Amino acid sequence: MPQSKRLSLEEEEEEEEEVMSEVHVGCPPNFSGPYISHFTFPSPLSSPGIQDWGHSDQLQEGEPSTVMLRLDDDGDLALARRGVKSLVQSRAQCIEDLHPHVKDTSSENLTFDEDGDLVLTRQSSNYERYPICAVAIQHSITSSLPSVGLQVWMAALVLTDFVLHKISTSSDFNGTTALELGAGTGLVGLVLALVARTIFITDRGSDVLENCTTNIRLNSSVLKYPETSVCVRELDWREQWPPRVQTRDSESQRLQYSWTPSEIEEAEGASFLFAADVIYNDELTDSFFSILEKLMSRGSEKVLYLALEKRYNFSMDDLDVVANGYAHFQSFLKDEEECIRLDDNLLPCFKGERLDISHIPQYIREYERGKDVELWKITYFSNKPRE
Repeated sequence: MPQSKRLSLEEEEEEEEEVMSEVHVGCPPNFSGPYISHFTFPSPLSSPGIQDWGHSDQLQEGEPSTVMLRLDDDGDLALARRGVKSLVQSRAQCIEDLHPHVKDTSSENLTFDEDGDLVLTRQSSNYERYPICAVAIQHSITSSLPSVGLQVWMAALVLTDFVLHKISTSSDFNGTTALELGAGTGLVGLVLALVARTIFITDRGSDVLENCTTNIRLNSSVLKYPETSVCVRELDWREQWPPRVQTRDSESQRLQYSWTPSEIEEAEGASFLFAADVIYNDELTDSFFSILEKLMSRGSEKVLYLALEKRYNFSMDDLDVVANGYAHFQSFLKDEEECIRLDDNLLPCFKGERLDISHIPQYIREYERGKDVELWKITYFSNKPRE
């Protein structure tokens, strides 16, 4: 059979195979089309760079639903006692009437006593004492393998927890320029936009890029970031960097997500790169580190924060259960001592440090953090001057 025909059949099978993120287990079965989920997290008003999280309690048509819960000094929820249960139920009904396709997760886990008062477990952590904010994310519940960027994956939630923790405890990301690689739904970039000066949310494919644009629009009025600071751009790891500059044409979807010369220069001056759940296929991993070297060897020094989830399958080659792509991913990384000992002709290299996620609180409440998720800090080690 000709090679081109064989690849065509493989692509057809890939298109037909449906996969689902475990993050979506609670979504309605057999639901087709875009779906909106809400991911809630405590938002410390005193965190560096975060200002004016308040918004109207009235749900406006076309805006995502959100809820602000305020806690007292003891960590208990401060609410007027009158009609708490009915208030929450009325709000849920309002959301259902305005947005029948939207799942309102903000009140899903609330319980009430016999008098209709809200019952909450007292939290001991200080960060639980802050208002609760919700990010609305449009996504698919299932997708084909080429369109997995339309789903929300656990590694993205862990990376978002990391970003929230950094925002809550430091000013490291304040006023910075950053790129999210293989952004999918854009959740990480949306949260980072709270404090970053500019965030480039990048991926490939018009369906994924259009969905990212929708999520920016859904959250701009709630998260209060200027939409001009969040740019959705196409970045295919198999192609060159810098990307070709093309004249913008509003009638062309592809050109809508093309780069301008000034944006390329700004991206090369970025301080941080972010990527979640991009390690699951050896060929994809090769392409990822190829574009990573092009980005990290130019402009300013950069740090990549990468979250991944190890997925285990039986390998006929190894005759054992292995995590797809994980060993190949590790083959690109060296520790600091190895980088220092390398001869100049073996440089450049990537220095990788696995971070302990047990030290990162779980800010986002709508998922269970699995034991197979890892977070890595990756830098570029070279003896050559930057371009």
